[in-house]
Amino acid sequence: MTPVILSGGVGSRLWPLSRGMYPKQLLCLIDEKKSMLQQTVLRSLGAASVSRSIVVCNEEHRFMVGEQLNQIDCSNVCILLEPQGRNTAPAIALAAFEVAKENPDEIMLVMPADHVIADTDAFHAAISKASKLAAEGDLVTFGVVPQSAETGYGYIRAGSARSHGGFEVAEFKEKPSEEIAQAYVESGDYYWNGGIFVFTAASYLEELQRFEPEIFECASRAVSQAKNDLDFLRVDEAAFIQSPSISIDYAVMERTKKAKVVPLDAGWNDVGSWSALWDVSNKDENGNAITGDVVLSDTRNSHIYSENKLVSVLGVDNLVVVETDDAVLVADRDSSQNVKNIVNQLESLERTQVSHHRKVYRPWGWYDSIDAGDRFQVKRIQVKPGAKLSVQMHYHRAEHWVVVRGTAEVLNGEQTILLRENESTYIPIGATHALRNPSETQILEIIEVQSGSYFGEDDIVRFEDNYGRAGTTK
Repeated sequence: MTPVILSGGVGSRLWPLSRGMYPKQLLCLIDEKKSMLQQTVLRSLGAASVSRSIVVCNEEHRFMVGEQLNQIDCSNVCILLEPQGRNTAPAIALAAFEVAKENPDEIMLVMPADHVIADTDAFHAAISKASKLAAEGDLVTFGVVPQSAETGYGYIRAGSARSHGGFEVAEFKEKPSEEIAQAYVESGDYYWNGGIFVFTAASYLEELQRFEPEIFECASRAVSQAKNDLDFLRVDEAAFIQSPSISIDYAVMERTKKAKVVPLDAGWNDVGSWSALWDVSNKDENGNAITGDVVLSDTRNSHIYSENKLVSVLGVDNLVVVETDDAVLVADRDSSQNVKNIVNQLESLERTQVSHHRKVYRPWGWYDSIDAGDRFQVKRIQVKPGAKLSVQMHYHRAEHWVVVRGTAEVLNGEQTILLRENESTYIPIGATHALRNPSETQILEIIEVQSGSYFGEDDIVRFEDNYGRAGTTK
């Protein structure tokens, strides 16, 4: 079996914690030490005999995904880069063509990177049933046993029973009204559509070619011209972006006669909103889910998340309060599905808080923009052992670097110098420069003070880069 983990979402309903450049699957929302992506990968490894896994992710998330896989010692993973988001049917097609190179009859376990499954044993048991159906040529989806009449999920109506604990898929239903959802649950014939699938690469590609030949052809060309780039598999962008954008449900599962559903009762939650995260979080005696430095009084049934500051909440019920270093959200918990409306407004205002946190991760480490004003900006920069920033220059700003931890190897114009703790250098406007951490074991940390007329990340001319990046990001 090859697990295929889809890591292309943004999770905008969990803003301000989840953002475009650091989405919810990369966050430690349920486990303090492991992100949702890491939990998903580890969960899949125990499902069956796994030779390798495939993670399909966005181009801009690739280094963070790679770093997180390294942290859990998952070396036998193909990180397949999706040049542009084209929804789930094309993304899965890329993975299917990659799997089919070695074995078209290999079973694929396809799942999002950002779901919670509390009962791993029950999940593995359901995978075992689904795999037997998939080996017979069926396309299997998991129907999550509903715990309540949810209006935020699509539903699957099960038809007649088939072998290995599966059922025919009678029909897929869109997100219903509350009254209809209640009727679905009471009937016992309906399951939540969890978006997890099991099928062979050949079976999926055969049905995709039948119903969406354009997606099939675009994905086939994209993978046939794929190239390895460092630790990533980069498919051909020109071919892939011609693909229609459509979900696997609309493209294949709602049209094929080979669709089967296997019930899944394993504590599944898609953590699609702050209310959903509250559902799966530990709570105090008053029903409050608390993270960080929080003091409460006369507060009930609320989710309070503090990233940096002391957050005090008094005399409220059913609220969501989220503090990050550059944004605060206060919402009624029952309205938390609508946080995306706030995100849409921020996008229209071109606010950077939609896509970035104040701390921005790069393949070499991270930087935190700790202060800014007229004609100056201050950053705290941390560089991983052995890592190096690109060789670059700026047209509009000079930089002062002060080493506060470790040792820095600095290219400054024609000179290469070593700076130790409490030592500094000045880089004039227009000077070619680079920063490297020569230590293989210690972190390098500097304070960077920029002065000038413009501090945008697009004021970078890059000459060399160890990470194969193009463009103007640092």
